[in-house]
Amino acid sequence: MNRLKIKSMMLAGVAMLALHACNKTFLEREPLSDVTPENYLVEESQLAAYAINRYGTLTIFEHFNKDMHTDVQAGRTYDNRFVPGEWKVGQSGGEWSFTEIFQCNYFLQTVVPRFEAGEIAGNASTIGHYIGEMYFLRAWNYFQKLQSLGDFPIIKTTLPDQMDVLREASKRMPQTEVARFILSDLDSAIMLMNDVAPDGNKNRLSKACAQLLKSRVALYEGTFLKYFSGTAFVPNGPDWPGKSKEYNASYNFPSGSIEGEIEFFLTQAMEAAKAVADAVPLVANTMTARAETSNEAFALASEANPFAQMFSETDLSGYSEVLLWRDYDLGLGIMNSIPNGIQEHNGWGYTRGYINRFVMANGLPIYASGSGYAGDDYIEDVRRDRDGRLWLFLAQPGQINILHPSPLGTHATPIVIIPDILNLLGNHDNPTGYIARKGCVYDGAQHGNGRGDVGSIVFRAAEAYLNYLEACYEKNGSLDGTARLYWQQIRQRAGVDTGFQKTIDATDLTIEATNDWAVYSAGQPVDKVLYNIRRERSCELMGEGLRYMDLRRWRAMDQLIDQPYHVEGFKLWGPMQEWYDADMLTYGIGDRSAVSDPALSPYLRIHQKTTTSLAYNGYRWTMAHYFNAIAIQHFLITSDGNDVNSSPIYQNPGWPTEANAGPIGF
Repeated sequence: MNRLKIKSMMLAGVAMLALHACNKTFLEREPLSDVTPENYLVEESQLAAYAINRYGTLTIFEHFNKDMHTDVQAGRTYDNRFVPGEWKVGQSGGEWSFTEIFQCNYFLQTVVPRFEAGEIAGNASTIGHYIGEMYFLRAWNYFQKLQSLGDFPIIKTTLPDQMDVLREASKRMPQTEVARFILSDLDSAIMLMNDVAPDGNKNRLSKACAQLLKSRVALYEGTFLKYFSGTAFVPNGPDWPGKSKEYNASYNFPSGSIEGEIEFFLTQAMEAAKAVADAVPLVANTMTARAETSNEAFALASEANPFAQMFSETDLSGYSEVLLWRDYDLGLGIMNSIPNGIQEHNGWGYTRGYINRFVMANGLPIYASGSGYAGDDYIEDVRRDRDGRLWLFLAQPGQINILHPSPLGTHATPIVIIPDILNLLGNHDNPTGYIARKGCVYDGAQHGNGRGDVGSIVFRAAEAYLNYLEACYEKNGSLDGTARLYWQQIRQRAGVDTGFQKTIDATDLTIEATNDWAVYSAGQPVDKVLYNIRRERSCELMGEGLRYMDLRRWRAMDQLIDQPYHVEGFKLWGPMQEWYDADMLTYGIGDRSAVSDPALSPYLRIHQKTTTSLAYNGYRWTMAHYFNAIAIQHFLITSDGNDVNSSPIYQNPGWPTEANAGPIGF
């Protein structure tokens, strides 16, 4: 057998490992003796390099457009998951992949025994930290599988290239077991990782990151089990496909019941979230007065506001709330297009439903008596006296984007222009009319083409406050003193009246249901307290990529099965239509229509312009879409004689074992 000979940089070995692993289609397994020399992964810098090379799977906030194709953000195009029948079973690929899991397993099975035997050179605490990072990263990758597929094989080691072994390893473990395995890995990470990463900054994972992820995973599983209880989507539920395989036929929950599992996970979520929230203060918001100021005064105050700048600085190390962020460096050629991408917002915007759920600064919903809501004839009116997060992060024409002009700013837009709903400029496409300015960078030098180096957040502590708040209420049906304190702190930072009971009392769920899918779980409205907890979460986490995860675990899209949802943007058919050349606002002329017909709604309906759009009649849903389908390739290569029914793998509820076919019976 050939051995790699690493003579200098440890990164070369890591790159080769990745190359070998990615070339495999079945569990991405490469014989151990072929991929690693005995003199690699034997000292702490090699461990550090291997671990950091796996950070690419972590999600960065980047352009704050991570909630696309939900009720929060929408683009000019739609996602097939909201057009039943268009999302089909794949022939190959998909989420059934073990590439990253293989990389983590290889590291852990190689390094942990060496560490325990004292065979790795370096500081023991630092070595332990890097091992903790790999437990974290394995947990992270398993959590992606849990969300998309539910039940999944639990594989802790690399495997020999033997079909009987690989077929056995392909058995899907019930998702409760997968979730418990993830928490176990995160417990190992928490035990091994330091409070501060070895390099002393927040560009590497820390213990708090593991605690935050643990709270996210536990909250996900606890609420998923609660809202999907009694369905085929949870272990032992009616028609759960896992029962079709002998290895799962007699499965019992570790706690004895699904109710016990729900309590277990919610308790774990509360404990992990509290560990972070109690230790990490929120960054201050110095712009809460909501005074009407000039555009220049607003820009100057925003640039000096720690809360606003937390999303747009080149160095995020000084922000307490930021637990992990990605650094860029122009000098090293590590650059991004985040600043000009945020200004251009090419192809996406906030939905009307999202804008409407933000309360007023006085804590009242916009429709409540005495709220003071100015209406939505103009974007300026929409922002007036609203929740500070909307006030700060929703752009209106005339606002200043650049305070510090620079000849390097070749892609800078000095002033916010009217929304480009017609896509006339191409790179300023604003299909909903509601333009975000979260992450706005006022330095023109950052707006060259790919010449920016602003940092991008991966984890921030505000989520822990929200995780505790929700887990507490879901578990106990009431809020304890800690949950109340966290909620007040979140609202205070947002510049909203901290008396959240005022908001709850004034909430009308029948109105909110027209705006917010999170009013529902399993097709039925939740109570007003829980809805407002969910509202707070969506308003705080604008564009940070957690919305679809939340909608899934809440089972918040059942109502779309029978009630289509039309994605709407701003109020085009009012005074704002005067911003545009009337000859260009064409509608009702088939494929040549530029905007939606005012007879349908005074609000711009981005998918209801041309009748040929498959989303013309609104977003719809089917139960099968709560999980992804498993591609047929994976059944075939684990089957006996290409009989997919002989594979140890079973398909997810509602999906057939036939390529290019849509859900059945759902």
